[in-house]
Amino acid sequence: MVIIPVRCFTCGAVIGDKWDEFARKVSEGGKPDEVLDNLGIKRYCCRRMLLSHVDLINEIVMYSRKV
Repeated sequence: MVIIPVRCFTCGAVIGDKWDEFARKVSEGGKPDEVLDNLGIKRYCCRRMLLSHVDLINEIVMYSRKV
């Protein structure tokens, strides 16, 4: 599970659905700029959302409240 924003904070374009493919292709050795181009993400603000995302879910889960 990854907490990625569904929409770009600046322009409101939907980007959340592209995260899985972006992360997979980059982990396979693809260049991030080429992967973003292939996914059709052209705006700087949207590219920033994916490039600067830090996956913190494993750290957040440690502090989850147990009921």
